[in-house]
Amino acid sequence: MTAADPIISVQNLTRRFGSLTAVDRLSLEIMSGEIFGLVGPDGAGKTTTLRLLCGLMNPSEGRALVAGEDVSRNVDAVKDRIGYMAQRFGLYSDLTVEENMNFYADLFGVLGTDREDLKTKLLRMTRMEPFRDRPAGKLSGGMKQKLALMCTLLHHPQILFLDEPTNGVDPLSRRDFWAILYRLVKNGLTVFVTTAYLDEAERCNRVGLMHRGRLIRCDTPAKLKTHMAELCYEVVAPNQRAAREFLEQQPGILSVEPSGSTLHLFLEPGTTSADKLAAALNTKGLGPVEFHKISPSLEDVFIALIRKEEAVHA
Repeated sequence: MTAADPIISVQNLTRRFGSLTAVDRLSLEIMSGEIFGLVGPDGAGKTTTLRLLCGLMNPSEGRALVAGEDVSRNVDAVKDRIGYMAQRFGLYSDLTVEENMNFYADLFGVLGTDREDLKTKLLRMTRMEPFRDRPAGKLSGGMKQKLALMCTLLHHPQILFLDEPTNGVDPLSRRDFWAILYRLVKNGLTVFVTTAYLDEAERCNRVGLMHRGRLIRCDTPAKLKTHMAELCYEVVAPNQRAAREFLEQQPGILSVEPSGSTLHLFLEPGTTSADKLAAALNTKGLGPVEFHKISPSLEDVFIALIRKEEAVHA
């Protein structure tokens, strides 16, 4: 593997469980030093994808190269080069922070001065030094995630796989966690993270949007928001629910979703227009309404792309 080669390369990766296809012909390349985010609703196939890339299960079809190694043929070499942090990481609640780190260092064969130097560095980076003697069971949710991250990093992995690492963690701890990830990437680590939080997806270099096992779009957050063929509008109506029900039935409407006290709507410009829709709503006695063209959020885009995908595969 050269510096110009992708550190993760996936071709037509597929995993079936009986009649269910959890990952459907996934093809993807990730370069060294990227933070790549895989985003999708529950059941989209995110965790299965991570487990396939980490060699924790075999694919039904396709191939994955991770850190230059074929996962199916040389899984031990892959595991030596990656760190994997599952949604429920195996911390031992009756052991202290330092004892947990020592346990995982033993598993990885990290000994002597290398172990002590790395522990000191990780504790300082995560600001966990004051808590090294605290039992893991008495840590906050955010601190537990930091401890899990430190244990995952003890063997100097090239790639860090994180499965919804901040799920259920408070916003301040989430921010701290991402600050640590940025620091790790600056030092040469590659991060592959799954998340259900669209604001976290905004922090990634590139984002893959996954739905029902398929990768439906992959690009930078900025391009995902600006490369939609449909136009996005904010709709202000006195009866939001009735307006939404009416708009959902109109031709040329890709999606219409509540957003606070307004609606966010995507429409196909060649099929309908904001003026036509406003006139139709007024005729139905659902006015006065206002349409304001806006730049969509990543959440807006994701919902619209799912609606488009569902229409194609209906």
